[in-house]
Amino acid sequence: MEWNFLFFFNSILLGFGLAMDAFSVSLANGLTEPQMKNSRMTLISGVYAVFQFLMPMAGWVLVTRAASYFSKVQKLIPWISLALLSYIGGKMLLEGIQRIRKPQESEEEVKSTIVLGFGTLLVQGIATSIDALSVGFTIADYSAVMALAATMLIGAVTWIICYVGLAIGKRFGTKLSRYAMEAGGVILIGIGIEIFVSHMIG
Repeated sequence: MEWNFLFFFNSILLGFGLAMDAFSVSLANGLTEPQMKNSRMTLISGVYAVFQFLMPMAGWVLVTRAASYFSKVQKLIPWISLALLSYIGGKMLLEGIQRIRKPQESEEEVKSTIVLGFGTLLVQGIATSIDALSVGFTIADYSAVMALAATMLIGAVTWIICYVGLAIGKRFGTKLSRYAMEAGGVILIGIGIEIFVSHMIG
């Protein structure tokens, strides 16, 4: 691969493809936290972007340095994604149901208690980007510098897409704040199932 338009175009397209899961999770996060500030949206999008940058780069290293080990890890990717997203989504769903059973709670109280913890954010980042390890196969013939450039582009595209997802989720979350936790939980579980099924079929 050479430094040309095709290299940058392919990297950007790859970024769009890989960021779709993170975009869906961003929608759910924006939905469950409608009062999210711009600085927090920037941070959350940045976390997803960092993981989407690191995973393909890690995949490139594994493919070029330890291909046999990577082939074993790759088989676990759909199971790990399903487990992590199902856990987070299930937890959100249960918390949302418990919250609905408290009719005395005002809308402002509901909004103030829905905050995405940093630990949960990290787990989401891993769950939505772990399948990007396989991108290491597609860029195996890249030099280290080109692989770094490609994964940085993937990270940048992910940041933009996730920020947009958070903004869209926030807009609808303001109107649906009381049922946002359940909706977000269902979305995350659905994403986990989609990742699992697509890997099994593929």
